[in-house]
Amino acid sequence: MVKFLPHLPATELVLFRSLITFLLSYTLLKRKKVNPWGRDKKWLLIRGIAGTTALTMFFYTIQKMPLSAAVTVQYLSPFFTAFIAGLLLGERTRWVQWLFFVISFIGIVVVKGSSAQIPPVLLALGVISSMFSGLAYNSIRKLKNEEPLVVVMYFPLVAFPIMVVFSFFNWVMPHGTDWILLIGIGLMTQFAQLYMTKSYQLSEVNTVAPLKYIGVLFALTWDILLFDFIPNVQMYVGILLVIGGVVLNLRFKHQLKRRTDTTV
Repeated sequence: MVKFLPHLPATELVLFRSLITFLLSYTLLKRKKVNPWGRDKKWLLIRGIAGTTALTMFFYTIQKMPLSAAVTVQYLSPFFTAFIAGLLLGERTRWVQWLFFVISFIGIVVVKGSSAQIPPVLLALGVISSMFSGLAYNSIRKLKNEEPLVVVMYFPLVAFPIMVVFSFFNWVMPHGTDWILLIGIGLMTQFAQLYMTKSYQLSEVNTVAPLKYIGVLFALTWDILLFDFIPNVQMYVGILLVIGGVVLNLRFKHQLKRRTDTTV
């Protein structure tokens, strides 16, 4: 849906997305009679700031790059998630897992070289977006005792006022089907954020984060079916490297868990 709105500023898309997310989250929290302001406001605010920064940059790269490439670059976030998790959460990442992440990173480099539509500036924005995503995911893990809807709602609490200021100086009026797509972005991301938040709260960051790579397959499908972008062989190789690193990491985590359970 974001890709279908290249004529609207990314900040404006985040603005509408934030408004819809806030209305849905606040309504559901009131219905459940849950305090919408949460308890750990420090990490709730960090999650909101990191998420706002990451999403704005991600939306911009989606608008300017092939969808599959933008998604693939942004999915470096598990690499940064694991690194930050070691610092903030004390979750151990074994050296072989770093090797798997390197394989995925090489895949990102291969994808970058596969298309002239991926200039260095956009690639840098994608990498920075993934860094802030990694911080946001770790913040969610720190908030594992918070109601997921509260965690989700803090994104629009931070994003909305910031995007109002940006949009004031860079406003483009949506027309016709733009409104339907804007509402759709808000609704779809609400469900995505809610279930992503639950998954990060219920499991280790290093286990959940790599699963996001599966989104590359969906992005690739949309690129071909909706946007008439046919990836070349080099891009397919890069995407396979990215997915390969994830699959290897998941298998390793599964085998490690089985050995631990057997020992216990």
